[in-house]
Amino acid sequence: MLSIMFLAVTLVGFGLHLGFGKQPRTKLRAVELLLLYLLAVNVGIGGILAWYGHTFMADEIARKIGWQPGSPFQFEVAVADLSWGVCGVLCIWLRHNFWTATGIGSSVFFLGCAFGHIRQILQEGNMAVYNAGPVLWIGDLGVPVAILLLLLIRFALAKEHSPPDRN
Repeated sequence: MLSIMFLAVTLVGFGLHLGFGKQPRTKLRAVELLLLYLLAVNVGIGGILAWYGHTFMADEIARKIGWQPGSPFQFEVAVADLSWGVCGVLCIWLRHNFWTATGIGSSVFFLGCAFGHIRQILQEGNMAVYNAGPVLWIGDLGVPVAILLLLLIRFALAKEHSPPDRN
């Protein structure tokens, strides 16, 4: 359910920021703001909270994913979540190529998680809420695909707005 809440916070924050912000509302500005909110909220805060859950509520989270409690690999997933969480939050202050690196890296991680969840559904029939629910469809598939698409759109729009090369 956190995936739904993070998406709602992202969309509301984006809408308010775009609507009440002082900068002109251009296509590039809209894409960058939505990208920023996806990175900061979904990757950043989401990653930090996922670290917390996998670290301090490990058995409960394992059951919600359909895993056996007590796996030492869960802490490794927690540290990966924390790493991407820190990068996502840093996107508030660090821009440009840092966003690209954070977006691509976190998307590879989340899409890899989605692959694992889908494999568990197909091979084991694992329909646990954190394996087959909103975590899969929003957090592990929707958000990373949106981030990658926004990065491509941002690149194309920025290229349109940059001065021509004078070689």
